[in-house]
Amino acid sequence: MERDRIRSEGWDTMQLDQTAAIGPQLHALLRDRVVRNDLQPGTRISESEIAREYSISRQPVREAFIKLAEENLIEIRPQRSTIVCKIDCAAVLDIRFVREAIEADIVRLLAKDPDQHLIAKLRSIVSEQRAIATHSPGDFIVSDEAFHEALATGAGKSSVWKIVLSLKSQMDRVRYLSFEMFPLQRLIDQHVTIIDAIEAGDVSAADHAIRRHLREVLSDLPEIMKANPEAFTTPMTDQPKGETSHIQRRTP
Repeated sequence: MERDRIRSEGWDTMQLDQTAAIGPQLHALLRDRVVRNDLQPGTRISESEIAREYSISRQPVREAFIKLAEENLIEIRPQRSTIVCKIDCAAVLDIRFVREAIEADIVRLLAKDPDQHLIAKLRSIVSEQRAIATHSPGDFIVSDEAFHEALATGAGKSSVWKIVLSLKSQMDRVRYLSFEMFPLQRLIDQHVTIIDAIEAGDVSAADHAIRRHLREVLSDLPEIMKANPEAFTTPMTDQPKGETSHIQRRTP
């Protein structure tokens, strides 16, 4: 997958493969740059500038821009400019809601019939996370995604995970901002709790653990928005209705 190659090589060092279709590669690369906040909300970009940067024609850039616009990551303003969209707080909460529903069912399935090979794989991923958490938040988010993908694949729901991947770009943008503000150890500890519950065959505990894990964004979001007001469509004084009614400021 193009996204995996970009993350493993890094967008800043990656060269487009001229033997493969340029459009999908460029879309994945630019998407990753937006998600990682290299292309920050409000940044103006143009087809000609991107084409020059990557030494390609404007056609694949145009194709990539159209797909990014469909994902609400950029806004194309004909005859004016194209800008990187601000983070849509409502979209973040919506995908969090969807992820919780999906992943709670996934861990319940896993806890009903624990697989020791999967348990070993998950613990290996957590060991990797411990090693990189203190010095490489970017690598941590890749490992975090591998953890959740392993859960889905282990439950025979890899196709469902692909759907989640296609929807969660806004949530990922918040996650990159959160990693700059909050310790990653708490997420690692929550991963361990999820694994322990699955291994013990405790369906209720596994369900509780994954829900608690995925609700972290509800307590983190107000602080992230306060620290990065220019990055969000919704000011702190005008949060969207729904799940935000449950958002509480984290106690120091």
